Amino acid sequence: MSLPPSTPAERPAVSLNNFQPHGGRLLSRTVLLTRNLLPLLIVLVVVAYEEMFIPLGDASFGRLAHLAFYGLAGPLVTFFTIQWIAEGVQAREQAEAELRGLYAELSASHERMSALQHLMREVSEPADLETLLDVAVRGAQAATGAASVQAELRGNMQGMVGPTVAGLTEAGLSVRSGGLSRQLGDPGRYQVNVVLRPDGELLGELRLSFAEPPSSDTRELIAAIGSELGSAVLSTQRRTRDLITLFEVDQSIRAERNMQRLLARVTGNIAGRVQASARAAFLTDQDGMLRLEYARDPGGEIRSGGALPDFVRRIAEGGQPGVATPQEAAEVFPGVQAALALPMHSEDGLVGVIVLGGEGTFEKERTPLLALLASQATLAVRNARAYLYSEELAIGEERNRIAREIHDGVAQSLAFCAIKLDVVARQIPSNPAQAVMDVQEAGALLREQIREVRRSIFALRPIDLERYGLLETVRRYVLDFGEQHGIKVQLDVQGDIHLAPGDEAVVFRIVQESLNNVAKHARAASVVVRLSGNHSVRLSIEDDGQGFDPAQVSGRVSSAGGLGLVQMRERVESRGGSYRVESEAGRGTRIEARLPQG
Repeated sequence: MSLPPSTPAERPAVSLNNFQPHGGRLLSRTVLLTRNLLPLLIVLVVVAYEEMFIPLGDASFGRLAHLAFYGLAGPLVTFFTIQWIAEGVQAREQAEAELRGLYAELSASHERMSALQHLMREVSEPADLETLLDVAVRGAQAATGAASVQAELRGNMQGMVGPTVAGLTEAGLSVRSGGLSRQLGDPGRYQVNVVLRPDGELLGELRLSFAEPPSSDTRELIAAIGSELGSAVLSTQRRTRDLITLFEVDQSIRAERNMQRLLARVTGNIAGRVQASARAAFLTDQDGMLRLEYARDPGGEIRSGGALPDFVRRIAEGGQPGVATPQEAAEVFPGVQAALALPMHSEDGLVGVIVLGGEGTFEKERTPLLALLASQATLAVRNARAYLYSEELAIGEERNRIAREIHDGVAQSLAFCAIKLDVVARQIPSNPAQAVMDVQEAGALLREQIREVRRSIFALRPIDLERYGLLETVRRYVLDFGEQHGIKVQLDVQGDIHLAPGDEAVVFRIVQESLNNVAKHARAASVVVRLSGNHSVRLSIEDDGQGFDPAQVSGRVSSAGGLGLVQMRERVESRGGSYRVESEAGRGTRIEARLPQG
């Protein structure tokens, strides 16, 4: 269906004065010719009659001939002339009436086409299906003049059969349950149903009802509206799925630090977007060599390592997404006929290549989205690698700390005890009382070092925060801490506590370091740990120990090599929270931290 120009400047001016009725130009020429020839013809007839016919008779005959000629011929000529002119005028009026009707039809058709164009623009803009249906029902009613319009999308449409536009029925709207639906107006007597089936995919139905049977032109317009709405619904659904996929990949970036789980999740999200049955991730190592880190074939088997396929090497060198030949695809995934590779780049160069495999071909129009997802995966891989690198640094620093503590603390204390016992061995014959005192001093020192070793072992014990969650992990740690150090510890939890995984780790680290400082320095008999949640999560740790001056120690690192007060404050404030220490000599210590709910 062709559309007329949509603006007045694009359409030629239409006026009845510009139209000529059917045969109008021929009629005008005939009238003009008659006007010029008829007077001369009349003169010739009169002269011939007077000069040739009248002289044939006597005076009485001439008188009767004049009466017959002028009394009958003149009126008859006048009558037929006027009749002929009247028929021409009537034909012109009839033609003008037809043109007026045609002009009205063209105007109405133009209005409908303008409404359809407006509807096409409107349905291409909404970002969600609800807004799209609202726009569609209003635009369809404006374009068709329907008494009622209903658009329905639902998941149980697969059982529908029949043509795109169903027959006209004399029934009210039959509204079936399920799915998304929008309706405008009261149902009329005559109903037209349009099945939304773009690209053969059944999505829903558009129902319009009218007070009078709609014309064939109106039904053609309804079919065009149904086609446009179906395409718009399909496009909106695809955009929604794209956004969901991007969100899922973004969540993978934020939440996952284990490289294998990260690659499984990210490649799974990308493969699910195009229904790929196989996927793989090749990453560059520290020497810049590509190696297979994760692969899942159509049978579900997971593997890693092996020789680098030529297809992956070609994509890595070219730096652009590419499609494999059937032989190249089979080299990456045995038994797979098609493969698509997406390079992952950062500002430092190639990070890796993601390969998707399947039985069908990959649509070229989906490649930009897949390339964007690969970029997101690049960020995820870099974050996971940075985390692994930071873990390696932390492990190295922790080993150095343990070595220093053993050298500076336990080793020197044990050496002192050995020297002390050697002295005691020489003192026993000469000064047994002093020897006993020295043995007791060495024993006390050994017991203190045993407690120190146990504290270090307890502090180094791995805590599975991801497995148990924050509250259960804190409860287990507090219980073990009290038993280990002989300190009464009370845990008080109130309200709902929801934190991001990173924030949970910060909260637990503060609990761990604060209790460790209590065991090392406070000489406390009891500690109260409180966790409460409302608009924010509040943590407080309060002991009844000897206290200290925060101004003198705020910049130090804890004696166990953990976080000092300044470091703990920086960690909390970097996540939008606050950290405060209240302490005074002889009055105990109170530590308070606040973090926003996740």
